[in-house]
Amino acid sequence: MARQGGGVRRKLVQFDEETWLALDLLRRDQMKSFDELASEAFRDLLRKHGQPENLKAALKESARATHQSAARPFAAGRKSHRSSKRGR
Repeated sequence: MARQGGGVRRKLVQFDEETWLALDLLRRDQMKSFDELASEAFRDLLRKHGQPENLKAALKESARATHQSAARPFAAGRKSHRSSKRGR
């Protein structure tokens, strides 16, 4: 994989003729470059599988998960405390 400046990475991809023609037609219809189509497709793929699209999204997700896990033991402790009072 060749590396370009600015954190951009390049990867050689191979398509069968039918797929390439369909992508080329889509590219022309949408007036986008192949790189724009590829970026959109990979972002959609990451979203589909519940993966963050970039570092900023990953950090937000991590902070949210940390906040939720920190809140859970407190809520669970409260529930068990109430249930123990009811049992008396």
